[in-house]
Amino acid sequence: MGGENVSLVFKLYCLTVMTLVAATYTVALRYTRTISSGDLYFSTTAVCLAEVVKLVISLGMLAKESGSVVRLKNTIVEHIFSSPKELLKLSVPSVVYAVQNNMAFVALSNLDAAVYQVTYQLKIPCTALCTVLMLHRTLNRLQWFSVFMLCGGVALVQWKPAEVTKVQVEQNPVAGFVAIAVAVLCSGFAGVYFEKVLKSSDTSLWVRNIQMYLSGIVVTLLGVYMNDGDKIQEKGFFYGYTPWVCFIVFLASVGGLYTSVVVKYTDNIMKGFSAAAAIVLSTVASVVLFGLQITITFASGAILVCVSIYLYGLPKQDTSRLSRQDRDTDAESRQKLINV
Repeated sequence: MGGENVSLVFKLYCLTVMTLVAATYTVALRYTRTISSGDLYFSTTAVCLAEVVKLVISLGMLAKESGSVVRLKNTIVEHIFSSPKELLKLSVPSVVYAVQNNMAFVALSNLDAAVYQVTYQLKIPCTALCTVLMLHRTLNRLQWFSVFMLCGGVALVQWKPAEVTKVQVEQNPVAGFVAIAVAVLCSGFAGVYFEKVLKSSDTSLWVRNIQMYLSGIVVTLLGVYMNDGDKIQEKGFFYGYTPWVCFIVFLASVGGLYTSVVVKYTDNIMKGFSAAAAIVLSTVASVVLFGLQITITFASGAILVCVSIYLYGLPKQDTSRLSRQDRDTDAESRQKLINV
């Protein structure tokens, strides 16, 4: 379990919040892009605002970690204003995450929330591949088997996509799947890259987050200007914003930051259950809100994905301990033969 001793109740609390955030975010985003009445907001502005909120929260956490205003000021001067190279280094995941977050809006404008939630789990094999190539780690046979099982489950879901009956806007499933594919690649690379940067020094996680979100705000602002600049000048930055849209921005901000808490205090098995539970909740919500028609292929694929997530998160066996036990057994056998 995590690096610190915490109660089972707290771990279950972390698991519950992570599951609800993941499921609610996809369903709410899908709702605002396809069913919600009113003017359609600019997705690029929502992505930009989420970066701003993350920066504010990270500054608050760094202030708490520093313990005093003087230490906070010295830390910001040292790691932000006096470290342009570090800012440039963290601009790489900033760009990649900006692309990923924008692709989520494209995908959920064209695919149901449940289909998105299942297909997005392709980030697991993508992250595994990036981990092997960039961090030089190894996967055991069970993990490789679960990766292929997951890909097979996603293929079943996409083989004959489930249809929705309550969505009246025009959709392009091919564009939605391409958007998910891009988001998956971005998620795998950026996550492993950020982990590598974190482990290359003893710099605080919140300092690294601030460095990344500062670059992220610049990158997303450029995206706002390039994609929707003319429309925003005409209609305004907050055009089409409703309480639901503000809720999405909040979930996008808190969800990313809360993941670090879950990683610290829980294990891979619990995270696997969280992902599987998010799929189930998204599917139920999609049936109720969007009239999703569950097919046999979709159900089979979703089950395969849930099982593969669980298998991938199983702890590795301590082979060194097993090998020592085997050597001890062999030594005892040889000694018995000698005695005989």
